[in-house]
Amino acid sequence: MHSTLKSFKLDGMNQKIVEKLDHAKAQMRRGILEFCILSLLSEEEMYAKTIIAALEENDLIVVHGTLYPLLTRLKKIGLITYRWVESEVGPPRKYYSLTQEGKAFKDELKITWDQLVSTVNSTTIITPQNIPNHEQNS
Repeated sequence: MHSTLKSFKLDGMNQKIVEKLDHAKAQMRRGILEFCILSLLSEEEMYAKTIIAALEENDLIVVHGTLYPLLTRLKKIGLITYRWVESEVGPPRKYYSLTQEGKAFKDELKITWDQLVSTVNSTTIITPQNIPNHEQNS
């Protein structure tokens, strides 16, 4: 994801447009963060530091101040649960996992995600020439 975005040249672009682009990208990341976390937890039980590392590895950077409130909200509504595991180095750790409701919720988000990706991909190839009943200006 980042290689394409970083190669995009913003030099000379209106500052308001640059700010709008930064805001839009941040909103997109925030919008999919919950789905990404649930997807990670559907693969294996994880603790917060591991979740952050997995997100960073995929260029979806998150800080503890963002992750912990989100995990708390997901726990309160019953999508995830946790268990304490003693650590050989330091205090015990909370290992998070999906509940049955969390798995179903994640599966529904996956269906919606796939539909959105399909829609975005199909709209990026639309041109006036391939829109049915489009009148050409000649």
